[in-house]
Amino acid sequence: MYSKEVEKLLLKVQKPGRYVGGEMNSIIKKKEEVDVRFAFCFPDTYEIGMSHLGLKILYGAINEVPYFWCERVFAPWIDMEALMIEQGLPLYALESGDPVRDFDFIGFTLQYELSYTNVLNMLKLAGIPLKSSERTGLFHIVVGGGPCVCNPEPLADFFDLFFLGDGEEVDIAVMELYRRCKAEQKSRQEFLELAAQIEGVYVPSLYEVSYQDDGTIKACIPKNGAPERVKKCVIRDMDKAYYPSTFVVPLIDVVHNRVSEEVLRGCIRGCRFCQAGFLYRPFREKSIDVIDAQCQALCASTGYDEISLSSLSTSDYSQLNELLDRLHTWTEKEKVSVSLPSLRVDGFSPELMERINSVRKSGLTFAPEAGSQRMRDVINKNVEEEQLLHTVNVAFTEGWNRIKLYFMIGLPTETPEDVQAILTLGKKVVDAFYNNPNRSKGKGVEVTLSAAAFVPKPFTPFQWFGQDTMETLHDKQRVLKGNIPSKRLTVNYHGAQTSFLEAVFARGDRKLAPVLELAVERGIHFDGWDICFNFEQWMSVFQDLEVDPAFYANRHREFDEIFPWDHLDYGIRKEFLIEECRRAYRGETTPNCREKCAGCGAACYGGGLCVEKC
Repeated sequence: MYSKEVEKLLLKVQKPGRYVGGEMNSIIKKKEEVDVRFAFCFPDTYEIGMSHLGLKILYGAINEVPYFWCERVFAPWIDMEALMIEQGLPLYALESGDPVRDFDFIGFTLQYELSYTNVLNMLKLAGIPLKSSERTGLFHIVVGGGPCVCNPEPLADFFDLFFLGDGEEVDIAVMELYRRCKAEQKSRQEFLELAAQIEGVYVPSLYEVSYQDDGTIKACIPKNGAPERVKKCVIRDMDKAYYPSTFVVPLIDVVHNRVSEEVLRGCIRGCRFCQAGFLYRPFREKSIDVIDAQCQALCASTGYDEISLSSLSTSDYSQLNELLDRLHTWTEKEKVSVSLPSLRVDGFSPELMERINSVRKSGLTFAPEAGSQRMRDVINKNVEEEQLLHTVNVAFTEGWNRIKLYFMIGLPTETPEDVQAILTLGKKVVDAFYNNPNRSKGKGVEVTLSAAAFVPKPFTPFQWFGQDTMETLHDKQRVLKGNIPSKRLTVNYHGAQTSFLEAVFARGDRKLAPVLELAVERGIHFDGWDICFNFEQWMSVFQDLEVDPAFYANRHREFDEIFPWDHLDYGIRKEFLIEECRRAYRGETTPNCREKCAGCGAACYGGGLCVEKC
């Protein structure tokens, strides 16, 4: 629990519940009975971190081991941070109240590139040296996992090791190794070299990176016995994978205050912009029996009255209707609602909606991603305009009158006509409402078009494509805002500046480490929050260090260029991604994994749909 010094600060901050711990189902252990302590650090606020399913899974998995203790640490908001610095109080864990500097492992989940400054700032607040080369002894092992680990090179100087792929098993394996090394009094270097032999573990200090004269990568050479390519760790059987029977129940309202039940991992669709759809292959489902049992256990232990069936695309679960029918055998009696957070345009039906009693008639969200059919073919969305209009008509007939549609601008080969097509499609949705004789009478329709700027990401067919310049993105945003064809349409868009910075670090290399270090030194952090983001400050950092951010964000890359992440193996063949990129430029689509295997390479893991289709 928190100290007396912290208690004095709580009345001075906006949300003291973020900093006190003591929640129901939090795990307290006796320090003298624990061999290894793990500080799970989420580089954002309590409300966001406590909604993250990965934190809940790993928190439970680590604490299942009697001699391990995992505690939670969140980034203090700017009001609490200022007071902690003023009073000389270090960053602490919620369960014990102990300083993070007292822990063996300091682990970060890397979900978003704009959280990188928060990672370094949390280390700074904890009083832990930022660079791995400055940390000595078998202590303060800084580790990272999550989707951004597919290219962790901008953070390579600061981390001791990264976990690639599914973390439930590899995290425990590394902690067991650490426990043995600690007992045998091995050095930090010996531990890291042994850890590098575990599948799914990347130790960046064991790789030497050299550069060409033009700034591109020349080679990445392993040393001290490290593998030439680091393969991700994969849980092959989701029914046997660890899943918690209880969640920590937060003291204050958080983003997702409910039971989150992961029903599948991976995605069959192959949308060419979507990093997660490739990183989490192969596609693996849990059985209905396991999902049902886990949902019942979590509702009983937490008291939640809502279940969210979580995945990249829940409507692709092969027995979805049967699953919902099974859940309804007890959820209706217990007054527990069931929701699907990720519905596809081609997965919406009246039959499905009848089984989901928690979806309010106020709004539905779909993601066509592009306005024109040509662009949807380029990105391999495999959704026709007729399907979208049929879907919204079903929704209007069933009583909905608010629709939100997600799009991207700045996609490869995009033309001004493709941008204008977003507005045209939005107008067709509005017209569909008023042309539907079975719509709810006495209410108008509200259609919101939300346009995010495309960010090219590693391990996607678009990783070679340079992001549109900010000037070009601003021009496209002006087209959207200046040509709205109906008063029933609202247009929102994501800032081009944050998307630019996201692209810089998504495709960056180790030369960006000094940029991050200087940014944190100048007080830059919480970059994902508009109230804190300062683009001019960032540009000043790049300028002072003579680093050109456009080299990373806007530059088109050739197929034979060596990427900073090429020594990391997520099971997706680079040749497959090249062919998908070429197919995109030709406007050709690729069938989803259930229809036909595209030979992406994920069959190498011997599990999931890749094997079931054989």
